[in-house]
Amino acid sequence: MVRTIRSLYGGLKPEGWPSAAAGSPPQGFPLAGAGSFNNNNNHVAPGTGGGEARRLAEAILRSSGDFMPITCSSGGGHPYGFFYGESPITAYPFTLFLLEFSFIVFTIRVVRFLLKPFCQPRVIAEIVGGIIIGPSLLGHNKKFRETLFPDSGQFIIKNIGVMGFMYFLFISGVKMDMTVIMRRMGKKNLYIALVGVVLPMLASTAVAFALRSSMDEELTKISSIGEIASSLAITTFPVLYHVLKELNLLSSEVGRMALSVSICGDAIGMNAVVAFEAAIQAEVKAMNALWFVISLIGLGIFMIFGIRPILDWIIRKTPEGSPVDQAYVVAILAGVLSIGFLTDMFGIAIANGPLWLGLIIPDGPPLGSTLVERSETIVMELLMPLAFAYVGLYTDVYSMAPAWSSLRPLFYMTITGYITKLFSTLAATLFFKMPLRDSVALSLIMSLRGQVELLLFIHWIDKKTFHKLQIIKKPSFTLLVLLTTGVTAIATPLITMFYDPTKPYMVNKRRTIQHTPHSSELGIVMCIHDQNNIAAFINLLELSNPTSTSPFSIYALHLIELVGRAAPVFIDHQQQSEPFKYPIQDYDTIHNALMLYQETRGEFVHVEEFTTVSPMRTMYQDICELALGNKASLVILPFHKESLDGPGTEFVRQGVQSVNLKVLATAPCSVGILVDKGHFRNNPVTSSFRSSVVYNLAILFLGGADAREALVYADRMAGHPDAMLTVIRFLAHNGEGDDEIEKKLDDGVVTSFWVKNEANERVVYREVVVSNGDETVAAIRAMNDGSYDLWMVGRKQGVNPVLLEGLTSWSENRELGIIGDYVSSADFGSRASVLVVQQQVLREQKTAGSQLERLWSSISSSSAPS
Repeated sequence: MVRTIRSLYGGLKPEGWPSAAAGSPPQGFPLAGAGSFNNNNNHVAPGTGGGEARRLAEAILRSSGDFMPITCSSGGGHPYGFFYGESPITAYPFTLFLLEFSFIVFTIRVVRFLLKPFCQPRVIAEIVGGIIIGPSLLGHNKKFRETLFPDSGQFIIKNIGVMGFMYFLFISGVKMDMTVIMRRMGKKNLYIALVGVVLPMLASTAVAFALRSSMDEELTKISSIGEIASSLAITTFPVLYHVLKELNLLSSEVGRMALSVSICGDAIGMNAVVAFEAAIQAEVKAMNALWFVISLIGLGIFMIFGIRPILDWIIRKTPEGSPVDQAYVVAILAGVLSIGFLTDMFGIAIANGPLWLGLIIPDGPPLGSTLVERSETIVMELLMPLAFAYVGLYTDVYSMAPAWSSLRPLFYMTITGYITKLFSTLAATLFFKMPLRDSVALSLIMSLRGQVELLLFIHWIDKKTFHKLQIIKKPSFTLLVLLTTGVTAIATPLITMFYDPTKPYMVNKRRTIQHTPHSSELGIVMCIHDQNNIAAFINLLELSNPTSTSPFSIYALHLIELVGRAAPVFIDHQQQSEPFKYPIQDYDTIHNALMLYQETRGEFVHVEEFTTVSPMRTMYQDICELALGNKASLVILPFHKESLDGPGTEFVRQGVQSVNLKVLATAPCSVGILVDKGHFRNNPVTSSFRSSVVYNLAILFLGGADAREALVYADRMAGHPDAMLTVIRFLAHNGEGDDEIEKKLDDGVVTSFWVKNEANERVVYREVVVSNGDETVAAIRAMNDGSYDLWMVGRKQGVNPVLLEGLTSWSENRELGIIGDYVSSADFGSRASVLVVQQQVLREQKTAGSQLERLWSSISSSSAPS
């Protein structure tokens, strides 16, 4: 029995304590919190005598026959500074923790940067960073381990790491909207999930029983085998969501399907995990399983009927459009720790409570979005690195070799589960006649592993108080971590290879204004961010001159950034039978304006309304899908900068520029970007185009496919009785730099335009010959007399480079092209709005080099932090 020191000074002495003067401490032994005394009984600053005191204590215990290492420290305070000869790392735990924290975050950041080009998800970089810190690599060096990560310092890291996992699952629960995902479920997704869970569970269980005789004692139990087999069969929603978000697949068809399948699979698999967890509890004492189930049910009832009404009350008290009060946010975030305490106290596993609490919080604004916005950065960037460091400190590859004979059954069991999961999901999707590449991509997605699995492994190894409850030891833990890392690291790049979310938009048929006959319907997708866009858009539609022979079908898409929820939502308001619970800002204003315009234009215009709630990174997929499904010829996007009251008062929409660039790169039709300067904005209800408003339009024709599309669009506008159109064609001096094919195509379109409008007194056509970009800019400046309301220009395709010579480094907004960016800039000094047009790019005309460039760009953007 180890004899303990009950008092360091003036108290009881254990047997064998060295002789000393009554009431005085042993020489060199520390006073609690007050430093120590040297041999001359002089006080020494904290941190300078701890090593002697520790050696003295160890010597005393060794002499008594029992030895237990004792760590002696001052327990607080801050160092005087290394100038005094003290070591703040060894003597002050908090100072050591600051260094550990900084080193962990820095290491993981470096690994993320290095793995970014290889299309590895963030979770892989974080796991690898944790392993580097642990005993598998840097921690294997004794000096490094004892200096930077001693046993006393790991305690804080592990506890804060568990808190990181708790808040990670809480935020994931807040983002999950079960109603929306389950609404998409369908029998197909249900059967795929069922096959993808049941078959791997049965296969891995069969392998485990076949090799049961050579397993570790803890793994031979039926309950342990069942719990591990269940965990191998499921793909958890929190893991899937974050990887799909990084790969820009949340709004894709396969991404939406994967989220639905994972929810169903989680429901099946987690119930099995809970059942086997109860069985493990029963192995200690039969009544423990009963109390485990009662605690589980009781906690669920408390959350649904106790906590949920309070959350609803908070939402009712929050004014519409306002964030939730800070006091409520703090109370809920503190409640995560309280719920974790209750679940840990009842033996339900500490992470269950935070996840359930997140699930009962209404997602989206105001409560869900506020919680996510104010906590996600701290959780993901500060707490989760410590969680992965916790995993890395437990992972020791050197412990595997001596125990390989007992690890081999677990290895075969795990590999069997992963392979069966992959092929069973693939078989189920092919049975439902999904395309092969989509089936392979979905199967790989359902094979992903991450944070939740790591937390389960920690739960299994951490049950050391009761040996019967422990499922795995350190070698088994290390094996499972490495296999989890390997399967996700392999699957993620393969997903990007097999599935391209933009492929459905790669149509072979021309869908442009130029190739749409004037006698047929013109489909236009109009993208709206808020009510500030609507007036300028309606004016543009009116100028586009819908007629009885060429009516317009307008597909108005309201774009809302996804905040505080995980699953994107696409709403067709024509088929929405009941109000959507996600509040749509400015919806009534936008809806009323569109309906009034439709009534005013009668049979010439038909308007359909849609809303997408999705991340900015995948919003372009909803835009392109709507254009593809309705065979639209034009998508009109608002520029990401908007002049509210003329020059000098710009409003910038974050993330919109990225959306516009992706639409330009992938759209199945032509695209127009409207830079609204405010002057073009008029109330379409109180102002009549035909009676009082005349619009002066100018088109700058520099040649190429985009310029031809802009000219054909302007030709439609020329038919409007209140539109004045000026066309300026720029030609290179002596034809220098001209592409013969492009020149002939330009001549054909210009000739057709002029023959049609030669007698129209409201149309002016001029040609300007220039030798370089400076002369082009000078000619455009000469036109800027303040009389124009709208400038139209092609973006960049097929422009003679001589016309832009010397201007290529000037452009700041790539989506507008060089001339479009110049005309819309404050330097140009025009209050007129600008419409930049890009003609549809047929994807099969792209060269292999440009396709590789596009793929690399997609990989780089998907690996960037959100």
